[in-house]
Amino acid sequence: MEPLRSLLWVKAQSCTVSLEPARAQLRWWRSPGPAGAPGADARSVPISEIITVEESDVNGKHYTSGKWQKMEKPHAFTVHCVKRARRHRWKRAQVTFWCIEEQLCNLWLQTLRELLEKLTCRPKHLLVFINPFGGKGQGKRIYEKKVAPLFALASINTEIIVTERANHAQESLYEMNIEKYDGIVCVGGDGTFSEVLHGLIGRTQQNASVDQNHPCAALVPSPLRIGIIPAGSTDCVCYSTVGTNDVETSALHIVLGDSLPMDVSAVHHNSTLLRYSVSLLGYGFYGDIIKDSEKKRWMGLVRYDFSGLKTFLCHHYYEGTVSFLPAQHTVGSPRDRKPCRAGCFVCRQSKQQLEEEQKKSLYGLENTEEVEEWKVVCGKFLAINATNMSCACPRSPGGLSPAAHLGDGSSDLILIRKCSRFNFLRFLVRHTNQCDQFDFTFVEVYRVKKFQFTSKHLEDEDTDLREGGKKRFGQLCRDHPVCCCTTSSSSWNCDGEVLSSSAIEVRVHCQLVRLFARGIEENPQQALQG
Repeated sequence: MEPLRSLLWVKAQSCTVSLEPARAQLRWWRSPGPAGAPGADARSVPISEIITVEESDVNGKHYTSGKWQKMEKPHAFTVHCVKRARRHRWKRAQVTFWCIEEQLCNLWLQTLRELLEKLTCRPKHLLVFINPFGGKGQGKRIYEKKVAPLFALASINTEIIVTERANHAQESLYEMNIEKYDGIVCVGGDGTFSEVLHGLIGRTQQNASVDQNHPCAALVPSPLRIGIIPAGSTDCVCYSTVGTNDVETSALHIVLGDSLPMDVSAVHHNSTLLRYSVSLLGYGFYGDIIKDSEKKRWMGLVRYDFSGLKTFLCHHYYEGTVSFLPAQHTVGSPRDRKPCRAGCFVCRQSKQQLEEEQKKSLYGLENTEEVEEWKVVCGKFLAINATNMSCACPRSPGGLSPAAHLGDGSSDLILIRKCSRFNFLRFLVRHTNQCDQFDFTFVEVYRVKKFQFTSKHLEDEDTDLREGGKKRFGQLCRDHPVCCCTTSSSSWNCDGEVLSSSAIEVRVHCQLVRLFARGIEENPQQALQG
């Protein structure tokens, strides 16, 4: 396709407009630079960030007055595209180009549409699940007001299911013919996303005859991408993959057909799959919070703050053993201060090295995982966290592990040993600022691809040694002068859901699913101004 350059009108100003297919970019400028090159006032937008192009209506009085009277019969086309705003937000923008000749206008329309047709990554048919109850109960209104118009503009056909009960989305994905869709969109919070994730992974394994309950099973990636329209209370997954929980931004990532691979951890107990996790597995502090908050749903979203304060004041610690297999294939580390960003080199390189390891293992050229050296850590812990992503949110912009990567095939295992309540508070406060939250003697962090945990309570049961019951909130701690209470066992918080067992086995599956996202952009430049 040959480059196209014409003299058109933009906002009542004569501009040189250039379309270079080789550079996949539309540019226009008013003041020419040296040798006819674009001047300092040049504007541009990548073809990949154009939503659609349509012929404009020139019969309205807005276009037939003033300077437009010089044109006997003006013709125009409008380019709808992405405009970058502050804090990683995207907005829809539009620019109208005018010309006198109808043939020239049609040439531009045809050329731009042909280029957009070549973008085969864009979805044409989506299945949409809307949770009307999650967050503040605004899911349906958010979709109809902010998302549906963008999908219609991009000529995306949708089939909408408003969920009526828990696990409705997950059950539907097992029953429906999902091969006719280009992707699955969930409108809700992290819980709604988790339902879609479990349904999509489960259906994919079912079709491939893979036993999900086998801890060593090689799970098959799904060809369908998942889009997240944030309408929940925290929207952690959306915030960690896009950089904001703005609805329009997420919708535009779906429209453009962006694709972001993401790791998924499979959590097992006694050769039974408990759940999949993509953000946080938390035992101790975060497990106690979610378990206590489940009893206080009548309080609404404030229950998380109340349960958090209560759990902090209780200051329980738990004894147990953590065994883990270090992720030797990764090129980063949890404390290198290199966050996961769009086009992440760490994720790409780690994926390649992991594939090389697996090939060598398959052909017997190198030691397999069974003979790799496992590390064992025993002790008393206030919290044990495993994060597949930074777990960033508006309250904690850096997240629980700022340098965790979305697709490197590993999880950051964070061990917070028993310490004073004041020191634990110092650790928690660092999640809200730029300080290194791992820079404490009682905090350890490891990058792992597998880990197991067994509580002291279960170990004692195996030897018929029973511990006492859990001390209640407010009880005096005579045996623990630092006012740190021991209890039998905690619960695991798996992406906001309570797991039924404290003894678990976790394996990270590298880039098992893909999202309609591109990762958080580093120093995003405004693609379209004015």
